[in-house]
Amino acid sequence: MAAPDNKAAIVTGASRGIGRAIALRLAQDGYAVAVNYASRAADAEAVVAQITAAGGQAIALQGDVAQAADCARLFEETVYAFGGVDVVVNNAGVIQPGTTMLADTDDALYERIFSINTRGTFNMLRLAATRLRHGGRIVNFSTSAIGLAMPGYAVYGAAKSAIETMTNIFAKEMRGKGISVTAVAPGPTATDLFLDGKPAELVERLAKAAPLERLGTPEDIANTVAFLVGPQGEWVNGQTLRVNGGIV
Repeated sequence: MAAPDNKAAIVTGASRGIGRAIALRLAQDGYAVAVNYASRAADAEAVVAQITAAGGQAIALQGDVAQAADCARLFEETVYAFGGVDVVVNNAGVIQPGTTMLADTDDALYERIFSINTRGTFNMLRLAATRLRHGGRIVNFSTSAIGLAMPGYAVYGAAKSAIETMTNIFAKEMRGKGISVTAVAPGPTATDLFLDGKPAELVERLAKAAPLERLGTPEDIANTVAFLVGPQGEWVNGQTLRVNGGIV
């Protein structure tokens, strides 16, 4: 079902992969979309061009979600362009470069993972508390790696576990504003970021791990986000949904 007219969404990390699929799907559902990117300007502009070519509204907005000032500017420029903000999808994130045991994790990697994945979501939530219109929706991003509890993903899983906790508590803090707060926890998903550097045999093994015997697609995740921010998803609040084909 299409969203009501004059609603706008910010999708962070939307220049490619899952974020791109979410931006395209929300535009299809009638949202004006702010396509956030950190450094891939050409990719973000391509997403905007695809949306506008289909008759939708979109703008590309550069910003590093780890920086509070950049997050504030995302809200300000979206309000200036579209009149308000109704949906925030906190998709921007980084993964570990392969498995990295906790004992082998240096300070730089720890800071990078927590800065973008955890602080970035925190920055956007803090602003959304006062800048999202009544009845808005927030969707955060966790990972099914938490449930899998695989060695080598301790720091990444910890950063995302914090997001699940914030999701549950922040939903309660939004009482009286009509704002729902949820999180999506994808499993292995066929994006360039996920596939990069992985040997074919590992990809095949991960694809067979879920009972449905395939990797997820960005569209699988985008469809779930569209449900959560759409009319049928209103009663889902404070929850983390594992979208992983049953891998965990």
